[in-house]
Amino acid sequence: MIIVKSVNKAQQILGREKAKRKTIGLVPTMGALHQGHLSLIRRACKDNDLAVVSIFVNPAQFGPKEDFKKYPRSLKKDISLCRKEGVDFIFYPDAKDMYPQNYRTFVRVEGLSDLLCAKSRPGHFNGVATVVTKLFNIINPDIAYFGQKDAQQAIIIKKMAEDLNMPLEIKVLPTVREKDGLAMSSRNIYLNANQRREAVVLYKALKKAKELIAHGKKNSREIIKMISVMIRQKKTAKIDYISIVDLESLKPVKIIKNKVLVVLAVRFGKTRLIDNIIVSQ
Repeated sequence: MIIVKSVNKAQQILGREKAKRKTIGLVPTMGALHQGHLSLIRRACKDNDLAVVSIFVNPAQFGPKEDFKKYPRSLKKDISLCRKEGVDFIFYPDAKDMYPQNYRTFVRVEGLSDLLCAKSRPGHFNGVATVVTKLFNIINPDIAYFGQKDAQQAIIIKKMAEDLNMPLEIKVLPTVREKDGLAMSSRNIYLNANQRREAVVLYKALKKAKELIAHGKKNSREIIKMISVMIRQKKTAKIDYISIVDLESLKPVKIIKNKVLVVLAVRFGKTRLIDNIIVSQ
């Protein structure tokens, strides 16, 4: 397994592999790897000649009051996990190399980057789109892998790749969950024991929404009200948003007629968790 920090060196090494017509699968991460990441890594290893994992805590997607400095970092463990899974190449750049002095260029996906999570994290998805664009340019993957848990992110990146004619495929794989249903996230380690117990309500609420829709409930406002009550029963929970939206535009759907995305963000103490579920009428 090769580990590279230099942008130029990564481009040179992977460029030579591409010249040999080897396929490259990329799993972009911020490290602190868990089973959700590993499911993406395994798929990348299976689908491609070379599996590349990027590890970069991207400062451009954190707001001034967010947890950039405290975000979990566990490079030695991450490297060990990648080696065990058969990863071929780890790209681990420094922020000063990704955003050198006088860096001025950012990528924005209009109409998708101001909704849902963006309302409480302004600028977040511009940072995500920018760093992912840079990673695609540096690594030149044939396929890039993302998790369904970060549904808005995946939808934005798919649209970005389509609009900018990026020559790669975006694969979005199912959310990996703990045994009790909590979506795996690097931020779960911030939860205390009580918050962790109460956070299970997120998946229960999503399953309740799915059940209501399956039984013919079509009014989104009524569904949202019912699952909001479930979540508010938990003392440590504070709802950021709950919405039922179109799978492509992310715009709210008032009356459910087709496939929709039920998506939510809830804080448990200071920890903000997101989750979602795709539901068909």
